[in-house]
Formats: sequence, structure tokens, C-alpha cells
Amino acid sequence: MTVSLEQLRRCHVAVDMGAARTRVFVKGAGLVVDEPSVAAVNTRTGALIAVGTLAEKMTGRTPDYIRVVRPVTGGTVVDIEMAQRMLRHLLGEKLRRQLRRKPRLRAAASTPHDSDPLAQRATVETLVGLGARRVELVDTLIAAAVGCGLPVEQPTATMIMVCGAATTQIAVLSLGSIVTAERIPIGGNAIDYAVIQHLRHQHELMLPSQSVRPLQLALRGNGLTPQGPVSTEIHGRDVATGLARSVRVDTAAVREAIHTPLTSVLDGIGKVLRNCPPDLVADLVDSGIMMVGGSALLPGLDQMLRDATGMSVQIAERPDTCTVLGLGAMLEGKIQPLVLDPLADYSDPDTDSGSDGTSTYAHGLPTVRAASRSGADRADDDASGADPAPGDIGR
Repeated sequence: MTVSLEQLRRCHVAVDMGAARTRVFVKGAGLVVDEPSVAAVNTRTGALIAVGTLAEKMTGRTPDYIRVVRPVTGGTVVDIEMAQRMLRHLLGEKLRRQLRRKPRLRAAASTPHDSDPLAQRATVETLVGLGARRVELVDTLIAAAVGCGLPVEQPTATMIMVCGAATTQIAVLSLGSIVTAERIPIGGNAIDYAVIQHLRHQHELMLPSQSVRPLQLALRGNGLTPQGPVSTEIHGRDVATGLARSVRVDTAAVREAIHTPLTSVLDGIGKVLRNCPPDLVADLVDSGIMMVGGSALLPGLDQMLRDATGMSVQIAERPDTCTVLGLGAMLEGKIQPLVLDPLADYSDPDTDSGSDGTSTYAHGLPTVRAASRSGADRADDDASGADPAPGDIGR
């Protein structure tokens, strides 16, 4: 799933379809869509009632004939038709009319690390159904690293941790590529589920479905740190009677319940470091870990990682939109690859020119020559991209 920057610069729109939110970046217009990946459907007529924030508010409050669905799970499209309908309504008629004017519309999309070919194909089919003639797939880890300003193109190690709603992805990057990475099926939803189960078993209290982030109620102040509040009042429904009830919850017990799923995240960080070359691990002592994703804002999570790893941990300035902003930076050509100065430019009597145009030392070692593509070559590529073959759509 390696895509060149030259191909990404030809794309017009970038899409980041996550388990929690869908974001769309249009070249020249910036971030135009940032809505929850939720749709409400009338099961009797099949009509789409609401999408985005309004559909999320309907969760748990709908009659039998209205169903609230999430077409994206864990960063993978599980319902292509519903995902296309959701994107059409999120983009709006005006923006879709502008995109239809482009004869050879190209799109870029982020996919989770080590996703299977079927998941990649589902993402491609979703965007092709919206009018894209070609779809380029970019690894979420690389896009997020570019979006938060890490020097991914340099020969130094950078460690990034993408904390999503369904998964957590950890990787070490160098020279614009992934050296080693791990994908853990633990995210913000698993942490919320751990808190909900703790309140259900220990206090016989069920939280309403709208409390998708009960951590905002149970972990005020300093959150996971011991300096947080001693207790917090929670409102919910009694398991036995079904009546509304309020209980005062010990936040120390809640912190223990949250630490259980986070143990897998710490194991993933240790596995990535063990598989990483020693030279890159030495670089991580100075650079540390960069956290991105909506779940990176969990109170006290960064401090827990500092205590467990002994490394510096930073949270990106805009952790929730780093991925789509990284895709947008690639589309607008703000990212330049590392260019090595060819040693052949220096006059050396011990060098001669080979038959293929590359300079070769007298010892027979070829040097690195920076090659640039001519405008005619790019024009040929654009002409050939007008009608791509079905097998050429996506990578």
C-alpha cells in the first residue's frame, strides 16, 4: 500500500472514514466535513432520515421502524451502500456538484495498518460509487504522522500512537516508511465498555445510551491520576427496579477498571520496541511517543504511558483531525521527499559515466542520482489516467 507523493498530488479529495467520525478534505477548501459516522434509516421505506450529529442523537430514542446504523466499524467499511449514502448527504449537493465538474476525479483514503484486501476494496468501492475515477490508499499511521508534524521523511526514528475508537495502532517510522507496527483491537469504545460494566456489576447501575463517553462524568479533574477527585456522582437506571437512580462512585475503582484494557496497549508498545532496531530505539529516547486520535485525550493516559515506558509522551495539537490533515498536506504538495545530493556532482577523476547514465566509481559502486520526471511524462500519465482499467483502481 505504498503510494507516491506524485500520485497523491493529483488527487482532489481526501476521506478519513473512522469508526467514530468521518472527515473529508477538499483540495483548496480544507476540511469540509467532520461528522459522526452514523446514519438513521426508516426500515419500512428504506429512506435515509438523518446522518451525522442528528443521527447520533437518535441513538436509543427511536421507535421500532427507525434503525440507527454505523456503516464503518474499526476503520473498515462494512456496509458499502449505506456508507455511500451517508457520504452523499454529508457532502451536500453544492459540494458534490463542484466535484462532478472534474472529469477525472481522484480521491485518497486512509486505511488502518495491515488491513486485509477485502477491507481495502470496500473503501475503494465506496469512493468509486461516489464518482471517483481512481482511489489512492494511504496507511493511517503515515497520514497521522504527517498531520501532526513529525519528520517522517528524515532518517530518524519517530514513534506514533493512533488511539482510535475501535483500535489502537502503534508504529515506528523512518525515511517515510513503517519500520515496525502493531494494531491492537482496543480503543476508546473498549475503555468506555469497561467503565459501563464496572458500574453495572459493582453498583447495579445502567448508564443511558447517550453516555457514550462516561469518562467525562467519572474522571473529572486529573482523570486517571491519583490527584483526581475521590468520588463522582453518576446518574443512570437501576438494574433491578428500572427506576432512575444516582450513586456516588469511587474514582480509584474506576481507574482500576480502565487500566485492565489499557494493559494490552502497553504490551503492544513493548512489542514494537522489541522489534525495532537498536539505532532507532536510541533516537526514540529524545523524540518520545506522539499520541493522536480522539481517544488520546483520555485524562491521564499520557502520564500512565510515561510511567510505564520511561519515555516522553506528547499529545498532538489537534489529535482528532491529524489523519485527514496529513492527507490534505500530501494532496496540496506540502510534503517533500528526502532528496540525497548525488556524489557524482562533485568532480572526481576516479569516476566515469556508465552506459545507463549513472555515474560509477572506479571501484564499481553506483552513486545515488536524483531523477526528476519531465512535464511530458506527467502529461502522459494524466492522459492515461482518464480511463483506468478496473484493476488499476486503488492500490
